[in-house]
Amino acid sequence: MIATRLRQISLLVFAMAVSALGLVQMFQRTTGEFPQQYIIMLAVVVALFLVLWALTIRFQPYASQSIIPCVLLLTGTGVTMIARIDQSMGKAVAMRQLLWLCLALVIVAPIIIFLRDYRVLRRFSYVSMVVGLVLLLSPMLPVLGEEVNGARIWVKIPGLGQFQPGEFAKLFLAFFFAAYLFDHRDQLAVGGKKVLGLQLPRIKDLGPIIIVWFASMGVLIMQHDLGTSLMFFAMFVAMLYVATGRKSWIVIGLIAFAAGAVLAAGMFSHVGQRVDAWLHPFSAEEYNKEYGGSWQLVTGIFGLASGGLLGTGLGQGHPALTTFANSDFIYAALGEELGLVGLLAILMMYLIIVASGFITSMKVKDGFGKLLASGLVFTMAFQVFTVVGGITLVIPLTGLTLPYMAAGGSSLIANYVLAALLIVISNAANAPEPELTSDTFQYEALAVLRDKELKARARATEEIVKPRSASAAASAASADATGTEAVAQQVAYAAQSTPTVSAAAAQPGQPTQSGQSAQLVGPGAGTPDQAPAPTASFADIPAPPAPHAGHAAHATHGAHAAHAVEDNPFSGFPGFGSPDGTDNLDDDDPIIDITRQDPSRFDIPEPSTRTASLPPIPPVNGGDRV
Repeated sequence: MIATRLRQISLLVFAMAVSALGLVQMFQRTTGEFPQQYIIMLAVVVALFLVLWALTIRFQPYASQSIIPCVLLLTGTGVTMIARIDQSMGKAVAMRQLLWLCLALVIVAPIIIFLRDYRVLRRFSYVSMVVGLVLLLSPMLPVLGEEVNGARIWVKIPGLGQFQPGEFAKLFLAFFFAAYLFDHRDQLAVGGKKVLGLQLPRIKDLGPIIIVWFASMGVLIMQHDLGTSLMFFAMFVAMLYVATGRKSWIVIGLIAFAAGAVLAAGMFSHVGQRVDAWLHPFSAEEYNKEYGGSWQLVTGIFGLASGGLLGTGLGQGHPALTTFANSDFIYAALGEELGLVGLLAILMMYLIIVASGFITSMKVKDGFGKLLASGLVFTMAFQVFTVVGGITLVIPLTGLTLPYMAAGGSSLIANYVLAALLIVISNAANAPEPELTSDTFQYEALAVLRDKELKARARATEEIVKPRSASAAASAASADATGTEAVAQQVAYAAQSTPTVSAAAAQPGQPTQSGQSAQLVGPGAGTPDQAPAPTASFADIPAPPAPHAGHAAHATHGAHAAHAVEDNPFSGFPGFGSPDGTDNLDDDDPIIDITRQDPSRFDIPEPSTRTASLPPIPPVNGGDRV
């Protein structure tokens, strides 16, 4: 365990050293000295990261330890490039980014400490849905909402600045999607008709994906934000595939996305301009447009090209020439000064985080945890893909920012919370199974079994009250009639328990009349070689004797006892219960399962020699059991 902890802290120290070395090198090449204010802020950040690591070791001891070093290295590289661009533009965005980083670490610490079981989030699924929708639609408020660069995705708080609520909405909607899909995964996994070898879902199961598609289109229409709407829809489709395992949902999602993109490109000018700039970035018409042209995109591509394989070096390029180089196009700025090797190293850091998240989702046993981990990590991976793909002309620009690296407090805090949730889920996934031989486990198991036994015993001793009927009231008035009915039920049960009853065995085809003897045919009857079975007549059965004093006591039980006798055809036989609802078996007598005993112990004749005589009627003593 000590060697493991040393290896973990060594990874964290290595990430800190690389980040500090890059920052020092950049300042030495641009200003010739290291600013004093950065020393204080970096010391605070280092202390907070060490505290976060210690809290993770203490409260999440089995969590994946590769997430925090990768996040730290990505954040340090992003702050270095933001500070580099500040030197060229005369701004102080990097200091503000360090303040946001400290706030993010402070917010993450309580999550690591108190969120010991992530499954508690499932209880607030619909609350998460409401909070997520409120955050997502809050920029549309006339007072708080603010439109920047054609997209209304910001909320302005007087005195505090502005933030992007959509970054936090993705977390709450991920909670809701995971809980909803976990509860309805069986219905959504049912297949319908097969089309071209692909089993499509049932039409009635298309409701959730249609609702999410309309919600994404609503965000696109009202807020003019292509990236956020695309991210939410892709997250839901990915989690839907994880929940059901059906590829048809991916096909349906791609078709719905393509239809929405074509519709948005024709209806909204800013979406159409981005598509035109993507298709014809180097045309003079698109490059020279005053608004919505390809000038920013082409400048970023030139910066990537000038970096080459190893880059120009920190502080020796011109990343500030690209518009929004510290936020939307920070990937192009990093490619210019770090080169292709540096960009591949950055993508490798993202790949390690994504791989850790997917490994966690595969290892965790809880279905909600699988969906939540895969949804969160796919959201981050999809965000990286859209940013990198937009800058490298793979897809049109979407307006999303690169997680952990781009300038902006909303994105930084939201993605740090996402990493903290992955740490909590990975702790549950990597936790060892409890030892079955430990005293604590045995004590807890015995306590659970004892509790179940007490509950079962309490249910067994509850009084069962049967509803009264008109027959029960009539029986309470005459105890003698009750005894006679009990005897009649005994005879009827004995007659039904015989193998076969035939009144026309001697004379086939003639009906049996009232009072005529009924011949009982056994297993071997019906053949001329066999002697006829003995006959018996219901009229030969003697009437029950006059009731004795026990009937008086029996009648005092009232209508409930009479109804119990009337409903119980086994009331005259030992072991089947008595009219008063009890039996003569003691609770301490053992119950023997005769199906597991030796057949030789019981005097039962073979089927071929078994007679078909009427079974003897148990003695009747005034209607009471013997």
